[in-house]
Amino acid sequence: MRTARAATGRRPLTRLIVTWFALSLTVYVVARITPGFTVDHWRDALLVGAALGALNTVLWPLLVRALLPVAVATLGLGSLLVSGGLTDALIRALPGVHVRDAAEAVLISLLVSFVSTLVTGLLDVDDDEFFQHRAARRSRRHGAAPTTVPGVLFLQIDGLGYDVLRRAIRDGDAPTLARWVRSGSHRPLLWETDWSSQTSASQIALLHGSNVDVPAFRWLEKDRGVIMVSNHRGDAAEIERRHSDGRGLLHADGASRGNLFTGDAQDALLTMSVVTERKGRIGQGYYGYFANPNNLARTLFATIAEVAREVLASVTLRRLDIRPRVARGGVYPFLRAFTTVISRDVIVSAVLDDVMSGRSVVYADFLGYDEVSHHSGPEHHDTLGVLRGIDRQIGRLERALPFAPRPYRVVVLSDHGQAQGEPFASRYGESLADVVHRACQPSGVARRAPRRGAQKSDASPSRPNSKAAEAWQVDALLQDAKPLRRRRSVDRVHRPDRVVLASGALGMVYLTEETRRLTLEEIDARHPRLVGALRDHPGIGFVLVRAAAGPVALGARGAHHLATGVIEGEDPLAAYGPLTAARVARLDGFAHVADLVVNAAYDEITGELPAFEALLGSHGAVGGQQTRAFVLRPVDAPPPAEPLVGAEAVHRMLRAWLGHYGHRAFDADRLDAPEPATARA
Repeated sequence: MRTARAATGRRPLTRLIVTWFALSLTVYVVARITPGFTVDHWRDALLVGAALGALNTVLWPLLVRALLPVAVATLGLGSLLVSGGLTDALIRALPGVHVRDAAEAVLISLLVSFVSTLVTGLLDVDDDEFFQHRAARRSRRHGAAPTTVPGVLFLQIDGLGYDVLRRAIRDGDAPTLARWVRSGSHRPLLWETDWSSQTSASQIALLHGSNVDVPAFRWLEKDRGVIMVSNHRGDAAEIERRHSDGRGLLHADGASRGNLFTGDAQDALLTMSVVTERKGRIGQGYYGYFANPNNLARTLFATIAEVAREVLASVTLRRLDIRPRVARGGVYPFLRAFTTVISRDVIVSAVLDDVMSGRSVVYADFLGYDEVSHHSGPEHHDTLGVLRGIDRQIGRLERALPFAPRPYRVVVLSDHGQAQGEPFASRYGESLADVVHRACQPSGVARRAPRRGAQKSDASPSRPNSKAAEAWQVDALLQDAKPLRRRRSVDRVHRPDRVVLASGALGMVYLTEETRRLTLEEIDARHPRLVGALRDHPGIGFVLVRAAAGPVALGARGAHHLATGVIEGEDPLAAYGPLTAARVARLDGFAHVADLVVNAAYDEITGELPAFEALLGSHGAVGGQQTRAFVLRPVDAPPPAEPLVGAEAVHRMLRAWLGHYGHRAFDADRLDAPEPATARA
């Protein structure tokens, strides 16, 4: 990895002069084009530019401490208003500068403040030396005691599959990671996820060591009448409570940045399981980001550009009638901007502060690639552009490491991959809930058969008419891109007879007549057409159900008995790889597995898999690249002795690496650690 270039000499002075002239030019131009604002002479503009520079570098960081709750609550917009007010007072106090009235003065000051901050912010973008200068300044501010024990940064690129990573390295879409691999400092490792190939199941195991009874991203706990949704703050907290033993991956001087779970870190930022906790001052974790007024301008500029980029991409798809596609309107452009710009920038700033303070271990999750991949596909040029942005930020963090008070190792990894395909509802003209509803109707009731190749303007969850079964009530609510309550009891939706939940291409079908899991024989007795309708549907690959003789995976042309390994007819799991039977058998043992677990059909020729949600790129099931995640390891980190299968195995490896690097809290996890005395005896 790179060594630092000295961030000293004439370059900072040049930067200061360029910034001064940029501010002065901004003031002069605004005065020329605004009737109510005049500057007598260009020398007065230079004076205003110098005063603005002093305001931003000296006074502003002091004020931010007092205004931090306002800055956090408004994502920095409140800071911009305060900055505008200060600029107004400054303009009025200087000679040779005139404004017509108070209202116009406020508007002009806001414009001058925003434009000048934007200009100076843009000057900082991707300037290696200036970035290093700021990193060195942060290091001196923290004053951490030096140590030779390496700290470890775990940087997760959410949703990036092993195969996509390799192609991105080859094709120039991840230049920083490519340089590491080609220089020999890092080597990629493949690891295979569990059947539930999604963030909550993977990350709870990566950080806490177990993902038992996390069967999907969304699931119903029939015994409690509660639907769990992994990215809801209360449910994330409950999942962590069930799996934490206090000794997670980050329990020893660790920090969690942008994750679902804390890993038992005491310091967490943008972490869902503790998002409602109020420890210390509001927004204290954001100080390192909002203290620099240029950060706000860069983020706002990049956010506007990202929203515009998404709108343009969506319009282009519609104009050219490119299919398949999914709906990309509503709040999605802003959600995309949040994940690809705002949260990314805040996380990078927080990790930089962690590094400069000498923190032992950090785990940070970059969500942008996964979010855009859902709507554009895992290898669309739009999605790979997001990957290039994440790679660039990793490179910036790398350039700051030489200024830290300790050496660092950087591990880049993912929690799962993604598979692509036209959504189930778009392709077959009905959702999974439609199929269940149709099959559960009494004999003689008209039923709509599935149709192939259904065309819609955009893929979106089908909506039933007013006479649809109550199974729709849960399914429709969970498909909508609207915030849900922390927990949604089945009683809140009139306790439907059937609950259908989708997690990518994994479907969970619950029959709620009983609070326990029903057997195949009981399901057939109550709904004789249901299992057959799912098993034989062209968009469904196999169905897991518990028979009296044990769990069985049913396909259109055969069955795989998981307890005995006996296969009748064609093996429905064959297309999904040799690990699938063990994956399915493991999930069958979870307490809250559905009565029927449905996996979408995988096309071995095209690699397509139709998601039960309105997504082009999906994960959560088996089939294709969604189960093929990666770890990019430093070469001095011991490789695993066996293939990595399951997130729990990856957790053990990461703990072993911390022990290998000298973190005393993980001595017992080292691969070469001596056996305990009781074990030797």
